[in-house]
Amino acid sequence: MRLRSLLFSGIVLLLGSTAYAQILKPVKWQVKTQKVDEQTYDVVFNASIAPGWALYSIEETDEGPLPTIIELDDNAGIDLVGGPTEEVDRLISKPEPLFNNVIVNKFHDYAKFVQRITVSSLPLTITGTVSFMTCNDTKCIPDDWLFEIVLSEGGTELVTDAVDASVNDDALNQALYGMQPVDIEFLESGCEQLYGGGSAIDSQDKSSMWRIFVLGFLGGLLSLLTPCVFPMIPLTVSYFTKKSDQRSSGLAKAGLYGFFIVLVYLIFSVPFHLLDSVNPDILNDISTNVVLNIVFFVIFIAFAFSFFGYYELTLPNSWMSKTTRGESIGGVLGIFFMALTLALVSFSCTGPILGSLLAGSLSSDGGAWQLTVGMGGFGLALGLPFALFALFPNMLKALPKSGGWLNTTKVILGFLELALALKFLSNADLVQHWGVLKIELFLVLWILIFVVMALYLMGVVKFPHDGGRPKFSFVRISGIVLVFAFVVYLISGLRVNPETQGYVPLKLLSGLTPPSGYSVFYPNDCPNNLDCFKDLKQGLAYAQSVDKPVLLDFTGYACVNCRKMEEHVWPNSTIDHFLRDDYVLISLYVDDKKPLPEEQQLVSNRVGGGARLLENYGHKWANFQTHFFQTNSQPYYVLLSADGKKVLTQPIGYTPDAAQFADFLRCGLKTWKAL
Repeated sequence: MRLRSLLFSGIVLLLGSTAYAQILKPVKWQVKTQKVDEQTYDVVFNASIAPGWALYSIEETDEGPLPTIIELDDNAGIDLVGGPTEEVDRLISKPEPLFNNVIVNKFHDYAKFVQRITVSSLPLTITGTVSFMTCNDTKCIPDDWLFEIVLSEGGTELVTDAVDASVNDDALNQALYGMQPVDIEFLESGCEQLYGGGSAIDSQDKSSMWRIFVLGFLGGLLSLLTPCVFPMIPLTVSYFTKKSDQRSSGLAKAGLYGFFIVLVYLIFSVPFHLLDSVNPDILNDISTNVVLNIVFFVIFIAFAFSFFGYYELTLPNSWMSKTTRGESIGGVLGIFFMALTLALVSFSCTGPILGSLLAGSLSSDGGAWQLTVGMGGFGLALGLPFALFALFPNMLKALPKSGGWLNTTKVILGFLELALALKFLSNADLVQHWGVLKIELFLVLWILIFVVMALYLMGVVKFPHDGGRPKFSFVRISGIVLVFAFVVYLISGLRVNPETQGYVPLKLLSGLTPPSGYSVFYPNDCPNNLDCFKDLKQGLAYAQSVDKPVLLDFTGYACVNCRKMEEHVWPNSTIDHFLRDDYVLISLYVDDKKPLPEEQQLVSNRVGGGARLLENYGHKWANFQTHFFQTNSQPYYVLLSADGKKVLTQPIGYTPDAAQFADFLRCGLKTWKAL
């Protein structure tokens, strides 16, 4: 029940805000204790609520907002007496417009909650969390408040208020990194124009958006060629053009139908903006989450065998029946429900392609917006034919008839889903350091998948819905040749480069395959057999001992653009010389799930507000990047002096131009020598 409320409230928040909205904190909390008797105390929570906002009761409402939840940790010497209570006289009971007018109990201006406890002795420490949701007329914000108080005979002392930024970040930074953000000095090198002075980041953002749009568009075109969508094009266009008395009216409705198809897929991306706005690191956390990657692996395997024809995956019939009933409304709203019905009915064919788009966007910088752009491209490719064929109905005659080629297309997509499933298993394997799916096994499995695909196209391998012997048309023969050529390319990835003593990277598959150094026979923790450090303090200590500047490389095991830089750009002879001879390379992986030692698992403030517990090395390095350099994208390259306290030139992000990246390294080296 709470999960349904959370999902719904997340969508409500998104519809009322944008991904770039400022951080809002409408509720301020205070905690104190009141003595009842020698062993009994009341822990009192007072909430000050900003005008126009509401805080909700501790009682949960079906399909309503999240209730206020007060949880005290299992502190020694404390026993709870019942559950928390609230000041019911201040509660207002009324319909909540943001939640379908469900009757809710909420507070305005001020709220008070009490948790009674018994204690064995004093002094003692009480810690816990208040989880709550606050809403105004247009948006809702879920939040948490961490607290720590010391209860003694003299009263209550508030030690930690994580949301109000009283966490001692100075002590944390000193303990984890040996420095403070104020210690970092950005030098004017005077040569930023050589490499664009960091503008590569902006240009990459734009190019990434265009790339994901094109990929989404191509995915939509692929979906058109599936049995779920293709037969619906002439049927739907005929429906609009024949039902309307006037041709112009039919054209307008068909165009509106195509527009609504795009809109439906854009709406599907909305919840991810909530995640991105609540926590800028959340999409990276999701894309590298081990459990989620394993779930994606299983889902893609299931999608693949569905495409092969062993069973059919569909959404619940109740969803389709509701949208179909909506079509009878008529007018613009009815056309919208027709578009929504198409999206749901075609899910068994479009779902796997959308899943690939989702996973690829979450693994990239700007995830939520890239997902929206990709969904827009997908919806445009899917909706455009309906508008075009309505405008030029004679073109319908040129459409090929439905037949076995549709099933062949679907089976080919099944092979692609099978190959992509291994990517998710590889993500989990990399961030957890399992050592299961190293590059040799990964490439062998891909080779087998695409060999079987070629045999399928040749008619050697059959699946349940295949007919007789296939006709070897020009398109089929070309497909067989291309697949075998791709197999040869995959085999070339097992060649050894004598200079780097590692496998030759497959540049076309950078980020899809594991790093070439993640190997059984030629293992190397650093790309291109370079020397590198994966700990900041160790790397800086070495840099000072050899008197060399530092290339600080914020990267990730599941970062596609990081692999492209390492496999496409870094092997350049000039850059390789800089990295081997002139710099100390420190690579910090922001998605490393290896747990931190207990003494380093500390609470830190987020840059945008709130707090987080640093539980693993990925959290540690992501926290370092956001606090010291005010960015959370990867790859991100910073050139530092040997002590780590001077930035030698403007940092840059993904820079596929080798000459530009070489100028960046040359500029930093020039500044270092001038020091």
